Amino acid sequence: MLKIRLKRLGSKKNPIYRVIVIDGREKREGRALEELGHYNPRRKELKLDKVKALGWVKNGAQPTDTVKYLIDNSDDAGSLVRKQVVEEKLSKKAKAKQEAEEKAKVEAKAKAEEEAKAKKEAEAQAQKEAAEKAEAEVKVEEVKTEEAEPAAAE
Repeated sequence: MLKIRLKRLGSKKNPIYRVIVIDGREKREGRALEELGHYNPRRKELKLDKVKALGWVKNGAQPTDTVKYLIDNSDDAGSLVRKQVVEEKLSKKAKAKQEAEEKAKVEAKAKAEEEAKAKKEAEAQAQKEAAEKAEAEVKVEEVKTEEAEPAAAE
């Protein structure tokens, strides 16, 4: 009797499986008749030739419970369809680093806005002072011309 089951690969505490067709009397890592794909349970990644798998099932191969679940929950392209998107767990250090980077970005943005505001205020102040200086010069010119007119009249 033929079985469609998982063949374990990968290192200790890091399993990766191949989906294979094998004679039911062979051991788990025995010689496969055909490899149909691979499955990584830690990342929830599946690459499966669904057409071939269903063809083997039609020809009488019995899938294990896990393989049956994988076939049923894969899309036509052979990728695992999940109802919820599972975020990869980050270590505490990675989370702290990510939060620190975000905080630094916010602080840099606030600092840039503050510098731009200060620069704008400085330019406005400089324009105001220039206008006042120009007005003062105009007044001085007017005073000089007024003093010059009476002197010219004499």
